[in-house]
Amino acid sequence: MPQYAVLVSWTEEGVRTVKNVPQRTEQFRRAVESAGGKLLAFLHTMGTYDAVVAVELPSDEVANELLLRFGAQGFARTTTLKGWTPAEFARLAERI
Repeated sequence: MPQYAVLVSWTEEGVRTVKNVPQRTEQFRRAVESAGGKLLAFLHTMGTYDAVVAVELPSDEVANELLLRFGAQGFARTTTLKGWTPAEFARLAERI
């Protein structure tokens, strides 16, 4: 199943409603599971990004829809990176 690293930046509204972040984090976890995926890690961070999330989802389309749904709520903006495990990358590298 494809894996993604998601870099999260809170919007102004997200910062104003920071007390609700734990509930939104749980909503995200449930949405990932409902989409057939798995939340691998969720770290709240300081610096350029407010959170870094590792998630496994069935497809790029499912990942895109899920993240667009959460972005549409207006609390955060995301940058998504598709990732490959070392074994997956080794198979890819062998073909080069």
